[in-house]
Amino acid sequence: MVQERDNNEWIAALQADGPLREAALSDLRGMLLIGLKTALKSRSDFVDSLLDDFVQDSLVRILRSLDQFQNRSRFVTWATAIAIRVALTELRKRRWRDVSLETLVADTGFEPSAAETSPDRESQPIIEAMYRIIGSDLTEKQRTVLLAEIKGMAQEEIARQMGSSRNALYKLSHDARQRLKQGLEKAGFTAQEYAITIS
Repeated sequence: MVQERDNNEWIAALQADGPLREAALSDLRGMLLIGLKTALKSRSDFVDSLLDDFVQDSLVRILRSLDQFQNRSRFVTWATAIAIRVALTELRKRRWRDVSLETLVADTGFEPSAAETSPDRESQPIIEAMYRIIGSDLTEKQRTVLLAEIKGMAQEEIARQMGSSRNALYKLSHDARQRLKQGLEKAGFTAQEYAITIS
């Protein structure tokens, strides 16, 4: 049976040693299992066998972050929010783990797919210009990063596959977006027109 605790009791128990801490960890583990199962049940990429790993990773993150808890909500709500972020990040990573950058970029062919085009006819010329610029004005690395981001691949995974650091990838992505914006402006589009397309 889970012991009732207020916020201060949770923090004190998790920072303690011995049986008090073990009991709090056990209770928190159980609550996170329930919270994650509820939060992730509608996702097609989620299977129950991942729960234990998600909870374990979350507990490590929560214990490292105890000093960041600001008492603005219930402790369990705060801990569950951390666990959900940990799980979603891991699911995103798993989604792209077996997808190569080469395949992802090759599938694009610098033409917007139906999923990337907007039903709004006004934005269609911007999207077409954007893909034209990506295909002709960017370096190969800039093109790869930008297309992978457009397709939804996480920067962490792009960096891993390119053998790059997150900071170097951020700079590459920033430079690619700047070049794309300059190309769109040169093509006659205003910042207001392309702001939605390039986030």
